[in-house]
Amino acid sequence: MKYTGSCHCGRVAFEVEGEIGTALACNCSICQRKGSLLWFVPRAELKLKTPEDAASTYTFNKHVIKHRFCPTCGIHPYGEGVDPKGNAMAAINVRCLEGIDLDTVKVHHFDGRSK
Repeated sequence: MKYTGSCHCGRVAFEVEGEIGTALACNCSICQRKGSLLWFVPRAELKLKTPEDAASTYTFNKHVIKHRFCPTCGIHPYGEGVDPKGNAMAAINVRCLEGIDLDTVKVHHFDGRSK
């Protein structure tokens, strides 16, 4: 299925292809503050509808995840990184997708604070 998503103001917009099985709620220092629900897809399935430089990037700790956010409205619609096998991945914030009933999304809680 194809989904469309964006930040609040629309400066960062995208499409993503796939099936949402579960979303991850992480309690690490940044995810807990953002309140995002993350759906992981191969990076190739994320198609930006706005220029890549419309989003700013924040990294911390080991600097392996690019937390992408809108510099205008501050919303974090996605992140970028690699899976354990080295494949490029995108972490889509399900809360930024159009037409999603969040009550139907199964949420897996991940203890990122202890990792």
